[in-house]
Amino acid sequence: MIKNQFYRLLLVWLIGIPFSTQAQYTKTSHFSKTWPAIKANNWYAKHKWLSGANYIPETAINQLEMWQADTFDPVTIDKELGWAEGIGFNTMRVFLHSIAYKQDPQGFKKRMDKFLTIANKHHIQPLFVFFDDCWNKAPQPGKQPESKPGIHNSGWMQDPGDPASKNAALYPELEKYVKDILKSFGRDKRILLWDLYNEPGNSGKGEATLPLLKKVFEWARQANPSQPISAGVWEWDQEKMNQFQITHSDVITYHDYSPEPEHRKTVRFLKMFGRPVICTEYMARPRNSRFETVMPMLKKENVGAINWGLVDGKTNTKYAWDTPMPDGSEPKEWFHEVFRKDGSPYKQQEADLIKQLNTKP
Repeated sequence: MIKNQFYRLLLVWLIGIPFSTQAQYTKTSHFSKTWPAIKANNWYAKHKWLSGANYIPETAINQLEMWQADTFDPVTIDKELGWAEGIGFNTMRVFLHSIAYKQDPQGFKKRMDKFLTIANKHHIQPLFVFFDDCWNKAPQPGKQPESKPGIHNSGWMQDPGDPASKNAALYPELEKYVKDILKSFGRDKRILLWDLYNEPGNSGKGEATLPLLKKVFEWARQANPSQPISAGVWEWDQEKMNQFQITHSDVITYHDYSPEPEHRKTVRFLKMFGRPVICTEYMARPRNSRFETVMPMLKKENVGAINWGLVDGKTNTKYAWDTPMPDGSEPKEWFHEVFRKDGSPYKQQEADLIKQLNTKP
């Protein structure tokens, strides 16, 4: 639900830039390289309604296990993206990791290319995420931890980590990573967009992440990819962070796990900026953020719909954030995910609805 201070923040910004001139604000020095709204809307109009999931193969506990050479699993990726294609999904949000790149830059890029080849085969155009402030603070290369039974995302790793994200001495190597990836894939038509930072300020960091967030946008603009760049708003109390993210993103992305009435208010508010809007995280069944209620609303509003989770796997995100089940028993209702490990839907009626929404014009 949008908090009052976020309303104030955006209303001040909107008052300062009237609707009739919002498309021109990129002419100012502060927004000199952000896409004009008309360019962003033209880009969005060229795509079918976007729907998909945050994706990691069921064999990987985190981003490192997904991308490191020893555990990269194209066979499982091909199989699971085939299931996604079967219900009409046309995009996936996929997390990268700077440590996997640092280990083996050329190999990492080859694996990205392999992933894109598989996704393209299934008519899926992914978006990639660079950095992340969520979950475990100290990512390490090599063998990753085993999944803890019943614990949501027990092995997921921040990128670059904590306190690493606050250490300006690391910026040069992070800059090299971001620019190399964007220069290598920044004209690749198989890629939808670049999500520069997942939930900046999470894990108690707050505005301590803002310096790195600003740098990532600077590096991305210097690399100048043909795809749009964005960083999703997720915590409405972070006024400075939200202002920076919204005013520097080509398209507006956001996270919302609230029920449909509150979520719809968020959508209507973010659309006031006159730019395309894509929800890059939603769908937590016990919180009443559901496919059958939220997804039809997002389609009606022409807002991209990317839920958390595709296949039940080592991430354990069928368990709720705050309700661990250490005995590993089946939760009464899955928190996230669409498919079981064998490819059968968790709920057939959900899969049917998703396919129907992706089939209807």
